[in-house]
Amino acid sequence: MTDIQSRRRAPAMSPEQRREMIVRAALPLVVEYGTSVTTAQVARAAGIGEGTIFRAFGDKEALLAACMAEAVRPDDTLAHVAAISLELPLAERLIEATEALRGYLARMGAIAGALAASGGLRREVPQGGGDTRRAAPSGREESMAATREVLVGLFEPERDSLRLAPERLAEAFQFLTMASGRGASPLTSAELVDLFLNGALEDATGTHGK
Repeated sequence: MTDIQSRRRAPAMSPEQRREMIVRAALPLVVEYGTSVTTAQVARAAGIGEGTIFRAFGDKEALLAACMAEAVRPDDTLAHVAAISLELPLAERLIEATEALRGYLARMGAIAGALAASGGLRREVPQGGGDTRRAAPSGREESMAATREVLVGLFEPERDSLRLAPERLAEAFQFLTMASGRGASPLTSAELVDLFLNGALEDATGTHGK
């Protein structure tokens, strides 16, 4: 083997790593083309041969199902929220969490919308995205529960000064965040957090929110 051949050889990947790499390359193409995306397009984006895709997934439908499964995985987003510094003021913690959760919902909606608009999946979405290296919430209820759990942690430092328990506030904040991004003029993350923490009415001095 020559030095050039050695330098050109890609580092070895496990089957799971290769599948994840292919899915990540495919996701923006699925948003753009939906089910019309070709395996050749994905192969070019991933810098691999088309045959590698078929060895990893079997066919395009399995790849699309894996893309949808990856889009609904919340674990990266939840890790981001869990890592928010508790040294920050509560409002700043919640704004950062809102941005992360809205980003996740937008990505999931973009993938699901593109697939639905172009014919939809003809294969069941695998639980966990086919990636056995990461344990992620599978199913809507489990995902919702995992999200509430990390949000509870953001409220926990103020437990003694809260009107309700962190668990109840986390649940309410979760549903508000999920619903507030819809509509023609959605609330900004800062507006949503201010409304949640301070309410809709001006305070007694008439200076709130100004």
